[in-house]
Parts: sequence; structure tokens; C-alpha cells
Amino acid sequence: MKKTFSILSILTLLIFSNLTINSCGSREDTVNCFPNNPINVTLNLNLPAYNNLNYDGGWIYVNEQQSGTRGLIIVRAGDTFKAYDRNAPHLCPDTNTTLEVKDNISILCPKDNTRWILRTGQPESGAATSLPPKTYPYNYDAASKTLNIYF
Repeated sequence: MKKTFSILSILTLLIFSNLTINSCGSREDTVNCFPNNPINVTLNLNLPAYNNLNYDGGWIYVNEQQSGTRGLIIVRAGDTFKAYDRNAPHLCPDTNTTLEVKDNISILCPKDNTRWILRTGQPESGAATSLPPKTYPYNYDAASKTLNIYF
């Protein structure tokens, strides 16, 4: 009885450990060759260059120092913001894999025409329906209209 209980206990422990390791492991929602650069951008929305971000649905490209390898797409969606990396999340960086905004409603990967909804990052069409554009956290101070994107 003790031998059966020991074997059953060890087997249960192994199965539980395997499930825990496989289900709780951290996984980036990008391909493994996605560049991992520091992001630290502060935008003063009182400046004319960032005026579009004062309006719902407004967006801009950010191509300054510490904004990733290809820059960012910043979008205002109501009272929140989305900060997308311009590297395609589903392809290794190559020519024509820099994401672009199309018709003020979509993000497009010119290499394979994969599209995502600009306001949400949800897939619209294309081969990479399971990988949204990589987003970064932000802090927004409404009193000073200062947006800080970081990673």
C-alpha cells in the first residue's frame, strides 16, 4: 500500500510540475528574434508635434532616441493610450517589416499585408492573427499633459 501511494504521489507531483511549468512560463507575444531595446520616451502633449494625441483616435509616429529600433506608434483611444512597437511582432526584422498606419484605422505590415485595428491592436487579417503588435506600458499625467512610455 505504501509503495502504491509513493508511486502515485510521485506521478501526481511530476504531472502537476509539468503542467505548472508549461502553463505559467513567461512568453513574449512576438517572434524570438524580436529586438529587445529599452524604451523611455516622454512626450509633452502641449507641444504642437504631439497635438494629435489630445483627441480620441489621434495617433503619431515617435522616432526619437530610446523609442526602440524602428520607433513607436502612439494612439489615443478614449482616456487611454496605446504605445505600439513598429517592428512586426510575427516576423524577424527585415526590409518592409516596419509597421505603418493606414487610413487612420489600421496598422499594416507591408511585408505580408497583415493588419491590426489601430485603437485595440486586435488582428484584422493576415498570417499573424494570434500576435498583436507589441505594446509598452505608460504613465499619463493629465494635469501637465505628459505621457511617459517605458520598458
